[in-house]
Amino acid sequence: MESSDHLDRVLATVHTLLLAEGADEAATIVRGYPAKAELTGHDNWNGGTDIWEIQFRLPATDYARLGARRSQLEEKITARLKTILEHEVDDWYSACILPALDYRKDWRSDTSELPRNVRQNILDGMRLENTVWYGQLDDIEFLNRLYDLKSLPSTDGRYKDAVGDIFQHRFNNDDWEIDWVYKDSRFQLLEGSAEQFLRFLCETVHPMVRPIRDEALKLVVHFNQQLRVAGWELFEEEQISGRPRFAFRSVHHNSARAVLRAKTVADALDAGWMAKEIERLENAVERDPALAIGTAKELVETCCKTILTKRNIPVTKSDDLGDLTKKIAKALNLVPEGVSEAARGADNIKAILRALTQMTSNLAQLRGLYGTGHGRDGQHRGLQPRHARLAVAAAVAFIDFVSETYRHREGVRSDDKAE
Repeated sequence: MESSDHLDRVLATVHTLLLAEGADEAATIVRGYPAKAELTGHDNWNGGTDIWEIQFRLPATDYARLGARRSQLEEKITARLKTILEHEVDDWYSACILPALDYRKDWRSDTSELPRNVRQNILDGMRLENTVWYGQLDDIEFLNRLYDLKSLPSTDGRYKDAVGDIFQHRFNNDDWEIDWVYKDSRFQLLEGSAEQFLRFLCETVHPMVRPIRDEALKLVVHFNQQLRVAGWELFEEEQISGRPRFAFRSVHHNSARAVLRAKTVADALDAGWMAKEIERLENAVERDPALAIGTAKELVETCCKTILTKRNIPVTKSDDLGDLTKKIAKALNLVPEGVSEAARGADNIKAILRALTQMTSNLAQLRGLYGTGHGRDGQHRGLQPRHARLAVAAAVAFIDFVSETYRHREGVRSDDKAE
């Protein structure tokens, strides 16, 4: 390869060819990432041929997302390089997609697993809500549950450890702001490990710190709205005297996303009725799969009743899930009639809706088969979280489709009235 300018001209042509052929992702690689021509070998046959690699360096996260598609993209780019260069030179060229070196000074810690801006948002939210982070305890009692304060240095030269200066400035002088701990470098809430920050959050909603259940749950909801974006969540691990104790975990499955989507639907419908079902779903998927499955069914019922009520369509106590979905299908005209082009599609939509409803209904019945209250032999295995995640995903798919259809229909009706 003669020069970097020549390489740039070649790649510009490769980009144009790939776009013209509809290979948009390969074209994005060529234009969007730095490229370098690397001499990787030499073949002495037939007078000698240099073997070149055109290396595209992608950030590690972008590289990982490509997965198995990398080889396909490399082949497409290589084919276009050959088209351009085979008549100009005798050398061989191929494309190679590689991860760029991603060095961070903090790479040995897990700080990057929970970005600073997410932590800052959570702490700012606590400030805005005037949340007392230590709850029913005091600063020292709270922090002693997480740290060995006597082993931490004092910021005041008159005292030998953290206990001394905290007591002086929070109790004797009272000259530290209530949120002093958020900025104190000894506790590393903004700069330390993800585990350190998450343990702090869990402690703020511990029953000993915040014994009023609803207060703790409200905080957890606020925390999770920020944490899930970064791949974490707080969840109810156990109960102490009927109050939830929360732990943290990485969000490695789709149930959390499904719950978030359910909340979005509830907000869009202004459906306060759905809040309790969603809260139960959130806490029960991993801990109590049978409860989560039953709640998924109730969520579908509540969504149907909410929309039917908004449409002024009567709902009776005897209406079961099947009755409600029939009423919804009729009210929202889910399958248009009289449109010949949609005849086959209509059958498919009906089948999908029936399958979603039947799946939720069948999984809800499993709760009765595998729930508590019945003697089991030693080999019995109950419902697993994977069953709950399936039920939740099915329920959310249903309510998402129905609610979007409702909003679309309402928009059309509004336009007709405006005319």
